[in-house]
Amino acid sequence: MKISVSHKNTIVYIICLLYILLFVYAAVSKLLDFENFRIQLGQSPMFSAYAGIISWLVPLIEIAIALALLYQRIRFWAILGAFTLMVMFTTYIIIILNFSSFVPCSCGGVLEKMGWTEHLVFNICFIIIALAGILLERENVHNKNPKKNNSPIINLLGCFIGGILAVTLLYLFSENEIHRNNGFLRRYPPHPVITIKGLNIKYNSYYIAGVDKDRIYLGNTTAPSHVFSIDTTLNNPETINIQLNNKNNTTFYAPQIRIHPPFFFLVDGNVPAIFKGHLSDWKAEKYWQGNHTFSQFEIISPSRFILSGLDKTRGQNVISYLDFSKGIPIIETSQLLEKKIDGVFDTDGMLRYNANLEKVVYVYYYRNEYLTSDTTLKLNYKGRTIDTITQSSIKLAYQNSGRIRTLAKRPELVQQQSAVSGKYLFTKSNRLGKYESEEMLKDASIIDVYNLKKQSYEFSFYLYDYEGEKIKSFSVYGNILIGLSDHYLVLYRLQELNFDIGN
Repeated sequence: MKISVSHKNTIVYIICLLYILLFVYAAVSKLLDFENFRIQLGQSPMFSAYAGIISWLVPLIEIAIALALLYQRIRFWAILGAFTLMVMFTTYIIIILNFSSFVPCSCGGVLEKMGWTEHLVFNICFIIIALAGILLERENVHNKNPKKNNSPIINLLGCFIGGILAVTLLYLFSENEIHRNNGFLRRYPPHPVITIKGLNIKYNSYYIAGVDKDRIYLGNTTAPSHVFSIDTTLNNPETINIQLNNKNNTTFYAPQIRIHPPFFFLVDGNVPAIFKGHLSDWKAEKYWQGNHTFSQFEIISPSRFILSGLDKTRGQNVISYLDFSKGIPIIETSQLLEKKIDGVFDTDGMLRYNANLEKVVYVYYYRNEYLTSDTTLKLNYKGRTIDTITQSSIKLAYQNSGRIRTLAKRPELVQQQSAVSGKYLFTKSNRLGKYESEEMLKDASIIDVYNLKKQSYEFSFYLYDYEGEKIKSFSVYGNILIGLSDHYLVLYRLQELNFDIGN
């Protein structure tokens, strides 16, 4: 059945009207809530690096196409432009759903309340509508000017391929921008971590000693021989008193408990000494006492340990390993830490051991760098965090005729806390990236996630305060994140959609 010219014009008019309503509403919505729209783009896995430009460009293009649809002389090209824009939007959704490391929130406008699948169906419907409008309008143009080519296939094909190619290249370039750290940009997937529950532990002197199966153990700096234990549902609490066989009356300065099932260790790097006991009876015997002082301690196995601290003979921080596997203690010191200023403050950081990957991880406090090594302290690689501080901003002051060296000014703290689990490195930072609101820091802490296998930044998430208290320290065990604030032990769950827990 042949459609009359008047009916064709009516159909094209309705199509144009639909697109005008869609684009004007979408553009106005973006502009009225522009700051939120720009922040959402900045957190998108595709538009992060170019959010500043795109946040203006998209609504302006939508308005320009809507205005062009009002003019008969350029209506064909306006509908073609609308078709291209919808192809680009649809390509974006397909990439997000199939190739992105996470699915972000909607970018607002008329589709804000839709899920991504409904969003995709909606876009495809409008692409079909635009396709019909192009064919009908092209026929009208041909009837008015028969000399012009009446085949729109080349135009359609060019716009279709061009739209897909433009978004695909934008995605690839944006990924490259983030991983090259050309901009301090974070990406936030929706709800990768959820709060399970919290428990009031009354005192702010607790620290996380470790986990054994379904039990969490907390040490106490003011009562070093006491351990608080509770299950991972925050029920069945128990207070444990360590029986220490200290025949030589070793004087402790700052002992800490570390859990390494089926053993526990009481360690003081200032002495230095290590006491070892079994979780079944909580009785500890002296395991080692030497002269190699240290400030941080990680357990590789019941007979092998990684240490870090100040080497007084070298005058700088070092990482060492302590090995009892051959019967006698062997201490080997590495040159892993790279001195850039003084070798002490500029190399200060956090020592971690990733048992899943069997890797030692060291995260610097004052620069955007971490390093990994094997258990013999042979360097694997040096990684960069997304922050832009590559050089510690350290200014030194000297006292007692230069004999005492101290900080003249507190440098910018790039990484505050860190944890490792599975293939991931988690770092806590209060430094805001581009398009991030300062208001969030009042209610949450920022955790950045890195893939130690791929040597890449994955995404970030907010670790929300509990009962008005910030999480000061945290550890990750499997899919559970354990956080400590001043007075609360808080459990969070890592979502499988965002974390590959098994690898």
